Amino acid sequence: MRKDDVASSETSRTLVLLQEALGRQVSVDAEDTGAARADKSGHRSAGEPLCVVFAESTEDVATVLRIANSSQTPVVARGAGSGLAGGAIGSPGEIVLSLARMNRILEISTEDRWAIVEAGVINSSLNEAAQEHGLWFAPDPASRAWSTVGGNIATNAGGLLCVKYGVTREAVLDLTVVLASGET
Repeated sequence: MRKDDVASSETSRTLVLLQEALGRQVSVDAEDTGAARADKSGHRSAGEPLCVVFAESTEDVATVLRIANSSQTPVVARGAGSGLAGGAIGSPGEIVLSLARMNRILEISTEDRWAIVEAGVINSSLNEAAQEHGLWFAPDPASRAWSTVGGNIATNAGGLLCVKYGVTREAVLDLTVVLASGET
């Protein structure tokens, strides 16, 4: 068997394992994979990624990373694709792990002045929800209307208010992290 045939077989096996584990959350649709080839930076990958997985929970993320780790398939995490650095662009043979559906605000504590949110929460949505409790989310990137909290964390985003209130790292108290092995 040629090296290319082995790689193609392993890629097919990875895709089948993802589909068996996550079903409809795994997309090979040209519209989804095509969109994942670019972000707001203007850069575009040379070809489409293996698939886009639309995670809906931390366990979904862990499942993707376990499968990817076992097959040594690269994974690119993606939120809204609003980044300007090309960090969320999927290339051929890669799994794009979309966190856009992980968009729930789980809790807002007015007493302790914090919120528990998922990575795909849009910044302006968090700020609107916080304002209902007399609070606000200080990180203020220009892309706040469409960028995600997870993307803010990944890039340590700031915005016009960062001189006074700091960048995203000053607004994060705790993270749930899934390692490349799939361990949470």
